Amino acid sequence: MTTSREIELEGHIIDSGIMTRALDRIMDRGGSFEILEFQVGKHKTDPSFARLSVTCEEPTTLQLILSDLHRLGARQPTVEDAGLEPAEADRVAPRGFYSTTNYPTEVKFRGTWLPVRDIEMDCLITVDPAGQVAQCLPFSKLRKEALVVVGEEGVRVFPPERPRETSTFEFMHGTVSSERPSETLIARIAGEMIRVKQAGGRIGLVGGPAIVHTGAGPALAWMVRNGFVDVIFAGNALATHDIECSLFGTSLGMDLATGTPVRDGHRNHLDAIAEILRAGSIADAVEQGIVTSGVMYECVRSGIPYVLAGSIRDDGPLPDVITDTVLAQDAIREHLRGCGMVLMIGTLLHSVAVGNCLPAEVKTICVDINPASVTKLMDRGTMQAIGIVSDAGTFLPLLARALGYDGGAPDAIDGSPRER
Repeated sequence: MTTSREIELEGHIIDSGIMTRALDRIMDRGGSFEILEFQVGKHKTDPSFARLSVTCEEPTTLQLILSDLHRLGARQPTVEDAGLEPAEADRVAPRGFYSTTNYPTEVKFRGTWLPVRDIEMDCLITVDPAGQVAQCLPFSKLRKEALVVVGEEGVRVFPPERPRETSTFEFMHGTVSSERPSETLIARIAGEMIRVKQAGGRIGLVGGPAIVHTGAGPALAWMVRNGFVDVIFAGNALATHDIECSLFGTSLGMDLATGTPVRDGHRNHLDAIAEILRAGSIADAVEQGIVTSGVMYECVRSGIPYVLAGSIRDDGPLPDVITDTVLAQDAIREHLRGCGMVLMIGTLLHSVAVGNCLPAEVKTICVDINPASVTKLMDRGTMQAIGIVSDAGTFLPLLARALGYDGGAPDAIDGSPRER
């Protein structure tokens, strides 16, 4: 006894590799398929269409295959409204709730497809019948009696497709470069950053303390000052060592000018934290003339927001650090709105945190000296991501120079002086 189901795929399913991945998933799960209809787009912008019959000996295996194919954008020919069940209590989802991807998603409700707002991975979807609104929510925001989408029926996703235009993200999609980043690739990324800004988008940067340790702090500070970074996501360490560098010229007690340890340098980062605590905040320390240079200084002077999320290992921490992880997630989500690109440099911990909140269409650059870290970050979004194995001290100065660092650069994207 076998069981089968028809599914449909539509869009740029050939050049984006979706058709191949769909057939691989079917066979890898032990199923078989028959292509019932296949219409191939004749031109670059034309979509293709495929209708398949998927067959398995076990109904449970078929359900696993259909779930896999759903996340590749597969749909059944006839779709009923999504199932909805009320939450039993605050933060308690009904069993069988739909678990989201970070792909653009729609929910069918009363015969109408509703776009899901604020989509991100590993969350759930609620529907407000009165407002006809579908909303992606983390568990922490779920309230009792909210109607939660259950099952995959009535839900459709739109996986990222290969860009129609030539771009860095078409050239490099889904790859990890293990060589030093070439000036050509860096120039392409810089060009994408300029295009994002010219289109009215925002650029976020997720940074670790390696940015300061490797001497790349001045390059990042220049990027902030000149409008190429609109928000910074980091932890206690990046801010602490950036401020340590401003106060003492060291990072983790190492003189950044000479590369040699200084006497009693091991306590410099603690003294830096103490000074900020005494001042009241990072912004207060800048206004009082205590901190006079660095990344955090430029953020304060330029009005660039920063989200510093705490961890269990933090020294201090600085007064600006958000120690409640749920509140830190909320702040990340708030400041990611409108970002068309995010650079993740030298921090697996905070990059994964931000990556979990990113919709799939946000262009992402993952940079780390550890290839395993880059691969892990890339797994959270392939079509829109570039992975580069490099240390921050190599990548950021090259990127800043491609944007105009070290002479001749305008103070703002449009060429006008940036107001302070």
